[in-house]
Amino acid sequence: MTQAILKPVTFDEFIDWYPENSEKHYELHNGAIVEMPKATGEHSEVAGFLVAELNFEVRRLGLPYFLPKECVVKADNELSGYEPDAIVLDRQGTNSEPRWKKESIITMGSSVRLIVEVVSTNWRDDYGYKLVDYEALGISEYWIADYLGLGGRRYIGNPKQPTFFVHHLVDGEYQVSQFRGSDRIVSPTFPELNLTVQQIFGAGQDAV
Repeated sequence: MTQAILKPVTFDEFIDWYPENSEKHYELHNGAIVEMPKATGEHSEVAGFLVAELNFEVRRLGLPYFLPKECVVKADNELSGYEPDAIVLDRQGTNSEPRWKKESIITMGSSVRLIVEVVSTNWRDDYGYKLVDYEALGISEYWIADYLGLGGRRYIGNPKQPTFFVHHLVDGEYQVSQFRGSDRIVSPTFPELNLTVQQIFGAGQDAV
């Protein structure tokens, strides 16, 4: 019996399809439309805390950056598009983005100063598809906040434990640093940022 081969969905087809005013969020993963899991309260707290801290740092330093409420990052391969938990954009870069003003779509890695994914049950996407595509797009810094230690042991070790990853682009490839517990996050984009993993995963509850 011959099975029909489903044609992969392109990025533009995905954007045309995306329901307006949808309460659900979707991403395009290698030609397949994926409904994203509903965020838990903890997930939302961690993401919201990071957005607030990064916004504060941008304002404090007077940087020409901003954090949009919503944004779709188009991968280099025409078959994937992601809505990150947080993204820091360069205003000069977005001025050159052909689809930013009308569609909130980022197509060039040079427009992105930092991208953040807070890990949930679909952890393979953050450590797999997204890492590869963000690297290929030339996004200079990528954080993975695995506050529950859900990632595979090949990433976070054994026994599993909550881990924060900073990926920094060097010669076109990500170099990764791991942080846990009372470790202070070291960020090339925000070198003066004074946050520990405990503060982030506690959503600021342990901040002094």
